[in-house]
Amino acid sequence: MKWAGSAVAVCLAMSSFVVSPNARAHPHGWIDLSVRVITDDQGVVSGLHQTWRMDPFYSLVVFEELQQVENASLEEGLDQLGREIRDNLAAEHYLTEVKINGERQALGEVSEYTAMERDGRLVFMFILPLETPQPLTDALLSYQVFDPTYYIEVVHEEEDGQPQDDALILHGEPACELSILPADPDPEMVMQAALLDKDESGEPGLGRYFAETGQVDCR
Repeated sequence: MKWAGSAVAVCLAMSSFVVSPNARAHPHGWIDLSVRVITDDQGVVSGLHQTWRMDPFYSLVVFEELQQVENASLEEGLDQLGREIRDNLAAEHYLTEVKINGERQALGEVSEYTAMERDGRLVFMFILPLETPQPLTDALLSYQVFDPTYYIEVVHEEEDGQPQDDALILHGEPACELSILPADPDPEMVMQAALLDKDESGEPGLGRYFAETGQVDCR
């Protein structure tokens, strides 16, 4: 079982079996995101535990395809799918940027991950380590998770139009202020996205302007 397709869809290991993008408006799918920032008792951050819930349509097609694979159980298919998602995301820096006090942080390799079915949705969970753990004392950590081409939209888990309380949590010390800032693209970027045909993705970098920003403010 091998997946193929365009840049971001390859990362999600979905593009070889979704319906034609001509059938859907842009962006072509979405991910519901939740993040747990991992720190130790000294307030040193070591990574982000991310949970991605793929949208119901993608999830349905994925599960149908996995069930059609001969001589393989759904669990075996999900295990292989998880490995391929991880491997493909690695080439795209896991679609994640992390900054501390405005300085972008190098990311480590993901070794802890899993793909599963939960309430009819495909869920991919992984721990994204920082290459070098950093103290959060008197620091501001921020992150964005986005598809550079805006083929897939990534939004924090929300309810009634607002991020859920558990969409961003801090595990460990210190006590910090947590917030999720909405995207605020300028009109030029909005127009650029609106002009895309239904079968097009944006130029690399477009997705950044539509990305929410998670913040952990320990200053």
